[in-house]
Amino acid sequence: MSKALVIGGEGTLGSAIVAKLKEHGIETFTAGRSAGDYKVDMTDTSSISALFNEVGELDHVIIAAGSTHYDAVPDLTPENNLKSINNKLLGQVNTVLLGQHKLKDNGSFTLVSGILKDYPIPRGASSSMVNGAIDAFVQAAALELPRGIRLNSVSPGLLTESAEKYADFFKGFNPVPADRVANYFVRSVLGIESGRTYHIYE
Repeated sequence: MSKALVIGGEGTLGSAIVAKLKEHGIETFTAGRSAGDYKVDMTDTSSISALFNEVGELDHVIIAAGSTHYDAVPDLTPENNLKSINNKLLGQVNTVLLGQHKLKDNGSFTLVSGILKDYPIPRGASSSMVNGAIDAFVQAAALELPRGIRLNSVSPGLLTESAEKYADFFKGFNPVPADRVANYFVRSVLGIESGRTYHIYE
C-alpha cells in the first residue's frame, strides 16, 4: 500500500484531499503546526527534517498549507512580505529539497499555489508573488528530481467552503468545491505527469 503525508491535512482542503486518497486505498497521514498525526513548522527547516525522520519513507508528499500576508502595496513592508516568502513559498520549497531524500523511487510531491497568481485582488500582491514563484519552481525543479520522483502544483480558486468568509475580497469570483480541487491532487499523486500546475478556477 502506498503511503502519503498530507501537510495541512486537517484543514478544509487538506481534509478533502485525505478523504480522496483514502478512497483510492492510499495509507494517509497528516501533519500541521497545531493539528495532525505529526507536528511540523514549515518555516523551520529543522522541523521539516525532524518530520521526515519521524515519518520514515514515503511514496507521496502533498502540501495543502501555507499562509501569506495581505496588505496594500503602499503599506506592505519588506518584513511582512518576507512572512509570505518564509511560510508558503520557502516552506514548500524546503519540504521538497529535504523530503526528496526520504521519498521512495517514483514518488511524488504536490504543492499548492493559488488563483491570485493569475487574477490579482486588492491587498494580494504578496500572495500573487508567492503563488507564481511556487509554480515556477515546480516547472523547473521537476526536470532535475532524481529516481523518477514527480513534482506538480495545484492552483485552486476560491473554495466554496470559504466563499462567505472571503466574499469582500473575491467579488465576482466563482467558488469551487474543495472536493473538486482535491481530485486534482489525486491526479497528481496517481498520474504520470510532472512539472505541471493544475488550475481549478471555476
